[in-house]
Amino acid sequence: MHHWFDSPPGRYLLEWEQARFDAAVADVFGYQSLQLGMPSLQGLRANRMPHRWLALGEMPPQPTLAGGTPHLLAHAVALPFADNSLDLLVLPHTLELSHDPHTALREIARVLVPEGRVVISGLNPASLWGLRQMRARWGQRLGSGTLYLPDTGQFIGPWRLRDWLQLLSFEVDEVQFGCYRPAVRTQKWLQRWAWVDSVGERCWPILGAAYFMVAIKRVHGMRLLEPAWRSTRPRAAATVPVANRATASPFIDRNFE
Repeated sequence: MHHWFDSPPGRYLLEWEQARFDAAVADVFGYQSLQLGMPSLQGLRANRMPHRWLALGEMPPQPTLAGGTPHLLAHAVALPFADNSLDLLVLPHTLELSHDPHTALREIARVLVPEGRVVISGLNPASLWGLRQMRARWGQRLGSGTLYLPDTGQFIGPWRLRDWLQLLSFEVDEVQFGCYRPAVRTQKWLQRWAWVDSVGERCWPILGAAYFMVAIKRVHGMRLLEPAWRSTRPRAAATVPVANRATASPFIDRNFE
């Protein structure tokens, strides 16, 4: 799949996703963050955590990568991190390329701290690109047809992914769709169809070729600690006794009673 991102539609998709990741992770604070897979996208470059790692399932053949050198080799289904140890996880097409996305999500939920965030991007099967890929697969069964997207992994629709996350006690905080241009192969035709992006955002927003999702790990029964000065209750002001008729001053003129 990495070679496909060097093609005109791959660069178009990569540019859209890079902007989404930059905006989503810029204000996420913590100490440790991890990007799983896809070194051509720098998912953590806008984040300011002191520890930012890139993990790949296998060492790529090229010694130099556009997104940086991987820090460790690890599969999403077996992460070498302790429970509740990472503040942020970035998954650019990681679940699509995983042989067991359910197990990968459970592993991600294990290593994330409570209130930690996971940022996911994927290809939308309910799009023009997804329809072309499906038509090409039918053509291959009949002996003809060329796939538009890489023949690796599997499509995971955003609604299906949302259900999986909710089962693992994640709260979906943000969902975006993008890349509405038709499934063409050349830069020339992609430029000619550039106007479709603005129309698609307004008229059919959920039919973009790619989706972007941010989810937060929630822990039931957990209460966030507040500073001591916030939790301290203010003292009630002392009450002042009011003189009644029995203890009234003898200097009060009784004629006014």
